Amino acid sequence: MQTFFVEIKCKLGKTYDVASRLADAEIASEIYSTAGNFDILAKFHVDDDVDIGHFIGEKVHPIPDILDTHTIITFKAF
Repeated sequence: MQTFFVEIKCKLGKTYDVASRLADAEIASEIYSTAGNFDILAKFHVDDDVDIGHFIGEKVHPIPDILDTHTIITFKAF
């Protein structure tokens, strides 16, 4: 299992819409609103054979009102 986080920047006023669409898609294990350079932090788990880049490009980027993303790949939980 691979775990990674994606910081998501949304169009102004669209954070809750994007978060709802993420939740409805049931692809993220956790979704948080954040302050700073990005509006949402989403946590994902995918099988080891899943290409993270393709997953983000096919499942996250098509969600309307997303302006930018930043992916954080994790190695070990403590």
